[in-house]
Amino acid sequence: MGEAYLVAFLQVLVDKLARREVFKYFGLIKGVDQKLQKWTATLSAIGAVLNEAEERQLITESKPLKLWLDDLRDLAYDVEDVLDKYATKMLKREIEHYTARRVWNSVPNGVFNCKMNSEIKKITERLQEISQQKDQLISLNIITGTTSSTTARQNLPPSSSQPDGPVIGRDEDKRRVVEFVSKQERGAVNFDVVAIVGMAGVGKTTLAAQVFNEIVATDQFKPTAWVCVSDDFNLERVTKQILESVTSRHYPTEDFNQVQQYLHTELAGKKFLIVLDDVWGTCSYGLWMKLQSPFRDGAAGSKIIVTTRDAEVSKMMGAGTLVHNLELMKNDVCFEVFEQHAFRNVNRDIPPNFESLKEKIVARCSGLPLAARTLGGLLLRKEMNEWEEILNNKLWSLSNECDILPVLRLSYHYLPSHLKRCFAYCSILPNDYQFSEQQLILLWMAEGLIQPQPEHNKQMEDLGTDYFQELLSRSLFQKSSKNNSKYVMHDLIVGLAQWAAGDICFRWEDKQNSDHVQLGCFPKARHASYICGDYDYDVVKRFEAFSEVKHLRTFLPLSHGYPCHCLSRTDPFVLLPKLQYLRVLSLNGDNVTTLYLINIGKLKYLRHYHVDHTPLKYKSIAEIYEKCNMCIIEPESFEEAAKDDSWKKAMEAEITMIEKNNTWELVNRPFDKPIIGVKWIYKTKLNLDGSVQKNKARLVAKGYSQKPGIDFNETFAPVARLDTVRTLVAVAAQKNWNLSTGCKVRIS
Repeated sequence: MGEAYLVAFLQVLVDKLARREVFKYFGLIKGVDQKLQKWTATLSAIGAVLNEAEERQLITESKPLKLWLDDLRDLAYDVEDVLDKYATKMLKREIEHYTARRVWNSVPNGVFNCKMNSEIKKITERLQEISQQKDQLISLNIITGTTSSTTARQNLPPSSSQPDGPVIGRDEDKRRVVEFVSKQERGAVNFDVVAIVGMAGVGKTTLAAQVFNEIVATDQFKPTAWVCVSDDFNLERVTKQILESVTSRHYPTEDFNQVQQYLHTELAGKKFLIVLDDVWGTCSYGLWMKLQSPFRDGAAGSKIIVTTRDAEVSKMMGAGTLVHNLELMKNDVCFEVFEQHAFRNVNRDIPPNFESLKEKIVARCSGLPLAARTLGGLLLRKEMNEWEEILNNKLWSLSNECDILPVLRLSYHYLPSHLKRCFAYCSILPNDYQFSEQQLILLWMAEGLIQPQPEHNKQMEDLGTDYFQELLSRSLFQKSSKNNSKYVMHDLIVGLAQWAAGDICFRWEDKQNSDHVQLGCFPKARHASYICGDYDYDVVKRFEAFSEVKHLRTFLPLSHGYPCHCLSRTDPFVLLPKLQYLRVLSLNGDNVTTLYLINIGKLKYLRHYHVDHTPLKYKSIAEIYEKCNMCIIEPESFEEAAKDDSWKKAMEAEITMIEKNNTWELVNRPFDKPIIGVKWIYKTKLNLDGSVQKNKARLVAKGYSQKPGIDFNETFAPVARLDTVRTLVAVAAQKNWNLSTGCKVRIS
């Protein structure tokens, strides 16, 4: 696909072209201002028919239309690159003026003037050609040329409540699997394999998480571990993840034999429980025998829980009779899952034809909880008189060559255009990858995917939170079963994102054969990621195909847990100069040298430089900061924050304010009352341009004693907000309550 978010993209470009400073600057270059005005008119004319073109392409899959949309998408990126060159040049001039405290000449540099004029001329010619192709498509009736309106933004009100409530309809399944785990089998080895087998989207991981949490709470097994295996089975990676999950420590060694020996030592003589989630047929018998080697000296009764779509995998791993086949949900139970998401916090008037709607909903969900959850998230935003139209949409009956569930394709189709771009960008995330809300928002900001709305007057990061929460409420993201502060995307949702992104985004692993030989990449790609930390081949070889990708914007090494170090082994003089259009660069690792920083200084458009786990002791960092906004990672614990002077000052300011306001007083502990602890929350406030405004630290009460599904994830600040006090005073005035000076008010 890869074209369905063009409506929002073109609108962004038209808005940028309309800015006064753009014409003021380019007006100094002969003839350019007229060309830019023509760009605006042509892009607006194309945008007027783009909604219809995208919908037609979704339904008809017309090859001429796809080629036209692909060319338009590539041109849109190139237009944005030109405008970014202008913005960077202007920013550099402003910095030089501020630093030197002198008046500067606003006339563009002659060399820059010539190059820019040449680029603008080429784009003008391409834009004219695309406009002519649009007219040809209209004449051939491939599109009608009818002007259609852009889907309005339908953001939900911000809310801290999560869409994932209690698991519905799987109590008997959970009881059966718990019984298997508790059962003592006599076999040739000291551990047993319990398998949960079922089709994609049926809820295998959710069931495994239920069982895991219940068993862990009983302390029957120690140690315990949870590892996502996924379709790209890598023996060394999985073994190391098990070790690090068991010990909650990072092991920097890349010696596979040493990792296995460490794991053997940790498991020997102990009754362990390990979950291997999402195992595919890529795990062969030989690999499984090597993986289980450290398990054999565990105590009798140890268990391995495996989730898989393939019954043959459970047989190969020796599950025997301890196999639970997870069936599709019954219609009434599946509809309960749908209701849980479609009617969340919304009072609806039930129409007379509700029973017929219910039948269609159940039929569309096909017994899959993932489908029910996604469809519920989609219809949550729609009036019930619109449900019939959505349930009868032609997309339900399209051929499914890409193995995308119709309900998922429909959910993407009804996303507001600005969210389509953000969601498609997520296709660079690996399967089962855990990400934080802040991590994704910073990436969206760096790529210019979050567009401020003047009427909202919100900071960029707050808009990003709205975007994220809306995708979460539509069940395109879900809470991680291993870490309540992280999120994941279901494999089928990742597939949807890849289909939506097309060849604009790619993961390096998807472009390699089984021997890790690079098969090339998409020459027109703009965003790329790769999983680092593998043992069995030279990391430098992965980047040989980089010369093909001339306009890459994102270069993102990712790992399934602890920091990766492989990028620091590559040659920066070979790698970085080829990536001149980078907006996002991550250099994780302990061995990053000054050579990198010298080369980073040449990346003019860099907006997000991730320096996690990299020592910042180079003088050239100040120079880098002038050219890009540093990515400041917020601490996740007090111990982490205490190592940074700026966060220590923020915490001291919070304590000072608490003491100044006489927020608390020491009392004897009541014997009949539970004690609620406190924790630190850290937030970096950013300006609209992404630069750091200040670090904020807040001491809040933990919400762990609250009710799951209602307010479990809430935190409560010990300091009353002024707007809360004002609201209370207003209510008191309305109700004629008496308030005296110095009175204490309990606010909860």
